[in-house]
Amino acid sequence: SLTALQALEDGLKRADADPSVKAVMICGENGKFSAGADIRGFSSPKRHGIALGPIISLIEKSEKPVVAAIEGIALGGGLEVALGCHYRIAHVKARMGLPEVTIGLIPGAQGTQRLPRLIGVPAALNIITTGRHIPATEALKLGLVDEVVEENTVEAAIRLANKV
Repeated sequence: SLTALQALEDGLKRADADPSVKAVMICGENGKFSAGADIRGFSSPKRHGIALGPIISLIEKSEKPVVAAIEGIALGGGLEVALGCHYRIAHVKARMGLPEVTIGLIPGAQGTQRLPRLIGVPAALNIITTGRHIPATEALKLGLVDEVVEENTVEAAIRLANKV
């Protein structure tokens, strides 16, 4: 939602400007990282100047480590947010993917560039073109996530952020 995008942008800018903040952890609510954009918003005439791509670039350019704590699902724009993070931790039951291709949409927030850089072109092409959901254990083998945990993902992400 526009509200979530604005909150993410504001939080990142505040964290980057605050010298007492050493790292940033991004997580979702209620056991879900992010199911991505609400496709109904794509047809709205005005998006108020907020776009996901520049916010992900802001994450990627942060001088402070940014860790994604992926629980539940990270799909579409949600996976693209995670790809912009410097590190990704996923719960063992998490699933990731770019399912928008199944309805004729190409991922629009640089996921088609970041994913191949992270996991290689053949694996990325499979994910990008099929829209299939990747389980966390496969994501770890591909290099999409840095760690898979069975415990509290947020706590594991905080530990990693403190370590790096």
